[in-house]
Amino acid sequence: MISVLLVDDHSLIRKGFRLILDAETDIQVVGEASDGTTAFSMCSALHPDVVLMDVRMPGRDGIEATRDIVAAGLPSKVLILTTFDLDDYVYAGLRAGASGFLLKDTQPDDLVGAIRTIAAGDAVLAPGATRRLIRQFASQPPEPPSRHQADQIRQVLTDREQDVFSLIAAGLSNSETAARLFLSEGTVKIHVGRILAKLGLRDRVQAVVLAYESGLITPGASPPEKPGPPH
Repeated sequence: MISVLLVDDHSLIRKGFRLILDAETDIQVVGEASDGTTAFSMCSALHPDVVLMDVRMPGRDGIEATRDIVAAGLPSKVLILTTFDLDDYVYAGLRAGASGFLLKDTQPDDLVGAIRTIAAGDAVLAPGATRRLIRQFASQPPEPPSRHQADQIRQVLTDREQDVFSLIAAGLSNSETAARLFLSEGTVKIHVGRILAKLGLRDRVQAVVLAYESGLITPGASPPEKPGPPH
């Protein structure tokens, strides 16, 4: 059973989400909060699998609450809800540690699917949306790249894992990465799982953020090309 916490300052929106989720046999709404402070307290007490987090709320907003949840090491994955597609609030939320975002007018089936995806440890951003995130993130990096951090990543990952990491961080899907590296898609999935575990990342979105912050991916650079398969 996937436990979900609803966070929005509008009670009607929370009620709408609850009606959708209560119809699913594998999802349970365990609580509701109307501000970031309450959301953090309820996460600490209930440890929900997924938090549907509004951005703009009175008092402590969704970005600050997301940062608090991640900093506290709580197991809850945060799904940012926004009225505007890929606005600055969304990027701030992803940098704070959210696992993805959805528009508030998303279809019910997409909302349910996103919750299941995040609960399973992946992000809700499709590859195309991830590439848009990359372009925006690269255009306004939060701080200068850390060479020390890049060196640490290279030490932790094998050569093949570094190849996979560079490609998924550049926005390629598992199938595209598999084709580029001449691997099976199943093998790529295994590599992705190991990479996320070794680097302590929640999902592919966080891989994108880390790749840019560390300088492993350079703004404007194309995904690394690999030579053809051996004959």
